[in-house]
Amino acid sequence: MPDGVFRDPWGIPHLRAGSARDLARLQGRVTARDRAWQLEVERHRARGTSASFLGPEALSWDRFVRRARLDDTARRCFTTLEERDPETADWVRAYVDGVNEGLEGVRAALDGVGAGLDGFRAARDGVGTGLDGVRAGLDGARAGLDRVGGPAPEFARVGLAPGRWEPWTPLAVWLSTHILFAGFPAKLWREEAVRHLGPDAVGLFATDGPGTSGSNGWLVAGERTRTGRAVIAGDPHRFIEDPGVYQQIRLACDEFDVVGLAVPGVPGIAHFGHTGTVAWAITNAMADYQDLYRERLRRTGAGVEALGPDGVWRRVARHTELVRVAGEETVEVEVLETERGPVIAGGPEGLDDGTPLALALRYPPRVTGDLGFGALLPLLRARRVADVDRAFDVWAEPVNVVQAADTEGGLLHRVAGRVPVRSEANRTRLVAAWEPGHEWTGWHETPRAGLTDGIAVMANQRGPAGPLGVEFAPPHRADRIRALLDRRRDWSAADMPEIHTDTHLASAAPLLDRLAALDDLTGPAADLRECLLRWDRRMDAGSQDAARFAALRGALVRRLAAQPAFAPLTAPPAYPEVFLPWLALLPRVGFALEHLLRAEELYGIDRTALLREAVEEVAGRPAARWGDTHRLAPWRALPDPAQEAPALSGDHDCVLCTSAVPGWTDLAARGPAARYVWDLARREDSSWIVPYGADGHPDSPHHHDQLPLWLTGELAPVVTDWAQLKKESDV
Repeated sequence: MPDGVFRDPWGIPHLRAGSARDLARLQGRVTARDRAWQLEVERHRARGTSASFLGPEALSWDRFVRRARLDDTARRCFTTLEERDPETADWVRAYVDGVNEGLEGVRAALDGVGAGLDGFRAARDGVGTGLDGVRAGLDGARAGLDRVGGPAPEFARVGLAPGRWEPWTPLAVWLSTHILFAGFPAKLWREEAVRHLGPDAVGLFATDGPGTSGSNGWLVAGERTRTGRAVIAGDPHRFIEDPGVYQQIRLACDEFDVVGLAVPGVPGIAHFGHTGTVAWAITNAMADYQDLYRERLRRTGAGVEALGPDGVWRRVARHTELVRVAGEETVEVEVLETERGPVIAGGPEGLDDGTPLALALRYPPRVTGDLGFGALLPLLRARRVADVDRAFDVWAEPVNVVQAADTEGGLLHRVAGRVPVRSEANRTRLVAAWEPGHEWTGWHETPRAGLTDGIAVMANQRGPAGPLGVEFAPPHRADRIRALLDRRRDWSAADMPEIHTDTHLASAAPLLDRLAALDDLTGPAADLRECLLRWDRRMDAGSQDAARFAALRGALVRRLAAQPAFAPLTAPPAYPEVFLPWLALLPRVGFALEHLLRAEELYGIDRTALLREAVEEVAGRPAARWGDTHRLAPWRALPDPAQEAPALSGDHDCVLCTSAVPGWTDLAARGPAARYVWDLARREDSSWIVPYGADGHPDSPHHHDQLPLWLTGELAPVVTDWAQLKKESDV
């Protein structure tokens, strides 16, 4: 089979090259062609320059990136990679070379804007010089505009040209994509909750919050399948983006042949892959591995100093940077870094509202100069579970739960990543930088787990990573997946979508239990009560009862959040805007509703009376279906109001996890960013799907062609026969 780029019927790229290095270059080039706009957005987000073309709404993120020193950390990590693993560093360079080569085509297309304008001018001037001048001018205009309208409409819309990627840019993209995965801003929430409600509030509101990312994943050993070989399946839950955060791809060379889900802008296949003889998948372990330190800072004639735990004031690294903002004045950002880490909020003068506070973020890659990219090539070369296991030994960030299986019966269920050893206080709240006892003293050994009756389930619950985290997802998704798998002992890869799409909502129980106790309701309120007590608890898009439940839940959440006991939490300190999703009271109440309803006492709040009011509010409303309001709301760098918002089944605690924010909106910004099934009996029986499509170009037939399948829970086949693929002539 010749080298080159091949496409399956879904436009998914299948790449062949003679060496791993040549393949990385080809992967970079193809990704730039398929996802040019997405790559440019991610490059700017990783550098803290996205406001220069996205405007003021991106300024808070850019400020955070600059102050957290993400791009500088990526540079450090690449330097470490060059020193410790020159082969992988060279492989990353090859990918970057390919990206830059691919982006040249976009730059050439954008040059067509000038050609088009020149053509129009020539046409205008040609009116005075004759008909030939008009024709020549219009031909030039068409040529230029055709080139822009194809591969780069978003670039033309904002007047942007792709910039050049540096060798460390893939590391910066990876870091910026995952820097919030551990949810360190939750410590800001806990600090406020404890200050106003007491220490019990930490457990009361502990749940998978609005800013975290999770996943479902399950491993079924050969003893529980029809083929006698293992099956791995699942779906990562992230903010749904268009284009998508995962790129279906196949990477083949003389050393390996791997299918999987890549992250655009990053070489290889990190999270979900199948080499033919071994497959792996991950979920967010929900570990806590980032700390926030309250710093005491003071300005001196020589700069800024911070008070250390030994009582000594030490010089703080300081410089300023300028952040360009489209349509507004350039903003100057002061960048400070103490011995603990970069200052990401406040400063010597405190927060913007005058609160005397400065917060430094300590995160592993900034400390070690290692982002774990040394795992990427070994994963592609893996042949057995032991190879995958060794590769993940050097994994750094984010901290994940890994499942793997091979064709010889090998199985793996472990945590991978770097979690510091430090005091318990570091894990839960802000700690004082000037007090001793909050230093990092080493790294935790990552836990391992086995299978139970041939099954392992990971759904962000308090599982193998329990000792490493503070807040985990409720157990409902994990319990439901295991219950479904326990119904049979003859599973096949083709059966997995029925688990992917399950909509049973176990977390409805506390509200429905309290509703059952309201046996004195009359009229429409009594009718609503009877409907919901008969409801099958499935959050199907076409269900009127699911819509009734969601409306009642939202009404109750809003009433709870409005109680005077919670009033101090409605106005947190003036932390940077990027952290506000973790500090907003209404989502916190919505996601913790189950805990709040089951608590024996809740700050003197009469929950029964509030539920009665909510029932009266919702009763008698016109009938609606859950999918009427529960619709997909993806993130797009350039919003497009014309895009359809399709109806969704599922809910936050369903296996089909399409997350609305109870009490705030039924729109779902988070959900399955991909679905996959890896069959270890026959790789060609594996399958996958993404929310939109393989191509980021709006005019491509493969831009949104997978959306109908994704909405119904269907999967596209993983094509492994090269004879069924179409070779591209232009590589």
